[in-house]
Amino acid sequence: MSNRTSPYGYLDGLRDGIPIGLGYLSVSFGFGISAVGDGIRMLEALLISMTNLTSAGQVAGVAVIVAAGTILEMILTQLVINLRYSLMGITLTQRLDARCTVPHRMLMSFGLTDEIFAVAVAKPYPVGPSYFYGLMTIPYIGWAGGTLLGALAGQIFPADLRAAMGIMIYTMFVAIILPPAMQHRGVLFTVLIAAGLSCCIKYIPQLSWISEGFSIIVCAVLAAVIMALVSPVEAEEEEDTRNES
Repeated sequence: MSNRTSPYGYLDGLRDGIPIGLGYLSVSFGFGISAVGDGIRMLEALLISMTNLTSAGQVAGVAVIVAAGTILEMILTQLVINLRYSLMGITLTQRLDARCTVPHRMLMSFGLTDEIFAVAVAKPYPVGPSYFYGLMTIPYIGWAGGTLLGALAGQIFPADLRAAMGIMIYTMFVAIILPPAMQHRGVLFTVLIAAGLSCCIKYIPQLSWISEGFSIIVCAVLAAVIMALVSPVEAEEEEDTRNES
């Protein structure tokens, strides 16, 4: 934590959060439609988005709910998917000013997402609570508002149109995966391994005892472990260094 005071105020954060909020509006619209299509009621979908800011976590959570999974499945699934936020939080603490006390940091952690983190850490000066609250305001409204609009649309639109628009949130996941996968073979192979394991669990009868919630955990952890053993990051970095020299 820096001893310097942040020069950014609430309105600065509000302005910087507008593009994020607009993006969240479209993505959460797809989540709302998808959730209603899976049998989640409109109010329940809205409450999920009002109490969470994690697209992948919410989609996986709804899958566990629809599959009547256990509390343990839900806890482990969210732990695996959202563990990265712990690393983001640790990094962000180095960019906060002295006014960010523990209560502030606990509240700020609720609005910590990939995009908000990227904007906050990119600021040249320390970030204070006022700026961060402004930064998370529009994204929060966009995420909850988009979910509500999507849930409403899911109750009005025909089934075929709901099914077509329900894939919007999955296109976001593809957009997130493709750039790093095209630049790093390790990421690409990790995604392919996870997809292959998911197909095996889905279609091999002997693996049908694995529930949908644990399937997410198994695929994510095994794919990461396999690639960590086969192609550790240190080895890739050393290879890039040799190639540059």
